[in-house]
Amino acid sequence: MSVKPNKAMVLAAGLGVRMRPLTDHLPKPLVRVAGRALLDHVLDKLRDAGVSEAVVNVHYLPDQIIDHVAARARPRVIISDERDEVLGTGGGVVKALPLLGPAPFFLVNADTMWIDGVRPNLARLAETFDPARMDILLLMAPTTSSIGYGGRGDYAMLPDGALRKRREHQVVPFVYAGAAIMSPSLFADAPSGEFSLTKMFDRANEQERLFGLRLDGVWMHVGTPDAVHAAEEAFLQSVA
Repeated sequence: MSVKPNKAMVLAAGLGVRMRPLTDHLPKPLVRVAGRALLDHVLDKLRDAGVSEAVVNVHYLPDQIIDHVAARARPRVIISDERDEVLGTGGGVVKALPLLGPAPFFLVNADTMWIDGVRPNLARLAETFDPARMDILLLMAPTTSSIGYGGRGDYAMLPDGALRKRREHQVVPFVYAGAAIMSPSLFADAPSGEFSLTKMFDRANEQERLFGLRLDGVWMHVGTPDAVHAAEEAFLQSVA
């Protein structure tokens, strides 16, 4: 069973500390890569996946993001304003749930960037997501072929896509690429206030309802100013 999400949550409220000095006066989602803001790259992919409404949360330099998306028609952007509070990634989603509705939705980090392979990865996520077995389906990038990533990975993946979280001293082959499909029912008894989405990932993992899909293409970890240039080179080569 697959789904066709027509709504998405875009996480755009972060401080972008590691991207300084580029983010001293600019929110990280508006940092430009290959001539377009990171946020626009994400919204374009959501549009192409059939998303009609994207909820974008804002906190740091919020008016810049609000002004930037004001003219966009597809997807229509709804702002979830967190300028007066710090909610974290999990608390941000909880606040936006009334805007997202009862059906599974895409969750995308505003600063994630990837080059699709033969088929768009968001469409592949929608085809793979099975609400009967899954609460969360994460897009997982192989660490060895990702650009700008030097960590130990996040999860190992079983043949059926089930994920197993990396233990402290392990090295695992997959890193979360910043895009997912989630069932809102997962948040039925979520904490209030500030918390990380990792808490929800762990909860789904404990119940064996956390799955992953291997990214087809190349994921770019645009976490620092140096990584912007590497991402631009890879993106421009892909469209040449």
